[in-house]
Amino acid sequence: MTNQVVLNTHKRLSKDELSVNILGIVLIGIFALICVIPFYLIIIASFTSETSLIRNGYPLLPSFANFSLDSYKLSLKNPVAILKAYGTTIGVTAVGTFLSVFLATMTGYVLSRKDFPWRNKFAFFYFFTTLFNGGLVPWYLLCVRYLNFKNNIVGLILPLMFSVWNMIIAKSFMSGLPMEITESAKIDGANDLVIFARLIIPLSKPLIATLSLFAALAYWNDWYNCMLYITDENMFTLQYYLQRILGSAEAMRIVAEKSGIALPSIPIESMKMSMTVIATGPIVLLYPFVQRYFVKGLTIGAVKG
Repeated sequence: MTNQVVLNTHKRLSKDELSVNILGIVLIGIFALICVIPFYLIIIASFTSETSLIRNGYPLLPSFANFSLDSYKLSLKNPVAILKAYGTTIGVTAVGTFLSVFLATMTGYVLSRKDFPWRNKFAFFYFFTTLFNGGLVPWYLLCVRYLNFKNNIVGLILPLMFSVWNMIIAKSFMSGLPMEITESAKIDGANDLVIFARLIIPLSKPLIATLSLFAALAYWNDWYNCMLYITDENMFTLQYYLQRILGSAEAMRIVAEKSGIALPSIPIESMKMSMTVIATGPIVLLYPFVQRYFVKGLTIGAVKG
């Protein structure tokens, strides 16, 4: 009799769970579709002629009659420069992401330790820096005159290397790790570096994946620091290089219109779309490799008893 009641309860719960799962899948599917549509429109618009975009707007369905590669021909007119910009951006993103995640997790671990007496004072200091800064001119003078950021790859890495927001995320995550793990390791004679490297880091893979994505996006999309510190064209990042191309094309069109000079039509709108595809394509491919860690809890079962 008891087994039958349990079985009936299990069947009833399964139906409820099935209904909730179906509703969740439908809602998530709709939300995912809403998120994908803008990227789809960008890709279609990048292969559409400038005349069609100005006359009809962004098409929902591709049209062979309005198909054009002019925007990609102009964007990729100098493939060597594009490859150099890609190389600079990939190198800066790889090194900067590693250093950023390393500093954020190290700092977050120290500030999450309850046996560190100054953790609240340091946490307030880091938070205070997010509210006030010295201003652009003092920052620029410091970086150029004293830190030698001018035409230096360090100028592209160091300004974004430490993120207080990422540190706060790391601190919050590591505060939830069981203290018994570190205490048992200390009893066995492990020091803080060993505990961090062999225990905390393996248990923090979801955190590291998330921070890596945040840091990689910040470095990949950064063009502002390149504009401030880099004048050597061989050191331009991809974002800044594409922005310069688009700015030059826009300036040429404005000058031609005001001076009455007849110039070939420059596909400004479709170039914006093609540059978006060129710049965001590689970083979008990074997401599938880290997505599975976002919701995966690796600390379950780490402590028994």
